[in-house]
Amino acid sequence: MKLTIDRALLLKALGHVQSVVERRTTIPVLANVLMEARDGSLSFSATDLDIEVQEKVRAEVVQSGATTAPAHLLFDIVRKLPDGLDVELDHDAGAERLHIRAGRSRFSLACLARDEFPSLSEGDFPYQFKMESDVITKMIDKTRFAISTEETRYYLNGIYLHIREHDGERRLCAVATDGHRLAMASEEAPEGSLGIPGVIIPRKAVGELRKLLDDSEEPMVEVSLSESRIRFVFDMVVVSTKLIDGTFPDYERVIPSDNDRVLKVSPEHFAKAVDRVATVSFEKTRAVKLALSPQKLELSVTSPDAGSASEELEVDYDSSPLEIGFNARYLLDINAQLDGSESRFEFKDPASPTVIRSAEDDGLLFVLMPMRV
Repeated sequence: MKLTIDRALLLKALGHVQSVVERRTTIPVLANVLMEARDGSLSFSATDLDIEVQEKVRAEVVQSGATTAPAHLLFDIVRKLPDGLDVELDHDAGAERLHIRAGRSRFSLACLARDEFPSLSEGDFPYQFKMESDVITKMIDKTRFAISTEETRYYLNGIYLHIREHDGERRLCAVATDGHRLAMASEEAPEGSLGIPGVIIPRKAVGELRKLLDDSEEPMVEVSLSESRIRFVFDMVVVSTKLIDGTFPDYERVIPSDNDRVLKVSPEHFAKAVDRVATVSFEKTRAVKLALSPQKLELSVTSPDAGSASEELEVDYDSSPLEIGFNARYLLDINAQLDGSESRFEFKDPASPTVIRSAEDDGLLFVLMPMRV
């Protein structure tokens, strides 16, 4: 393999794929990135056996071929090269060395044979549909904060993607929960998605996909999935991942339908008030108490060590008085997902889950469990 490639293109592609490579692995080839040069392009693949990222970029290919080289080391070398250079990559198959030349810099790295490298993107994906990249980005952003990090409940360590029928309409839903809070974002089901099975996309794959979408200018993403894997294709990037082999809980059972006390408030004003009163607490998990009465909301925090704080807001509320407590951090996390000028809190009593909605986006729904105050 021999080729010349622009340093900026090489750096961008390596930056995308090397982030899935684990720093410590017992399988040597998994520390490497697979590079294949042919037909005027250089393709990269990296995997940890659960997720694989592939990307293809333009290159002047003198001799076709393939090899694998240490992913993080190669990325660090290219990152430190001066801007504006062309980088020459020359693979010596006999010695399994990759020679790198750029300006006056020269490097030689040990390689491993291409045949040892595994592939996740191949195989049958019976379900295929397309989605706008902005829609996928929004669904990830509005839900991933609620993904559980508790490894014993592994089936909550991702986003549950499925079709949900509600009020006679079929919608594609993304749901995440950690048992304390639940986030759901839904959109009209795209053509071809109606028969898909419900799948759980792992947290790491969600993060990698989101970063890659940030660098993409492609308006549409092709989604392919099977019972055990899902693949996203956009620009010259392919993200493939194994799915979590588990059953996501019946989350609809925890969404209350009879919460009849309704608070309407500005998300911006509410968030600032919560943040201010929570300042006196050294622990962001400390409960903030919401005391509701007609047209008034009083937020308060009491800390045995630091003192206390309270603040009043004028709000739209005309139900009976209510006092309820929430984890301040959870309140702020949910509130950050509420765009627009008004959010809607639906309460039942101090011990029951609260539903939080955006007044301007009926595809968003959040459920938050209260705390004892």
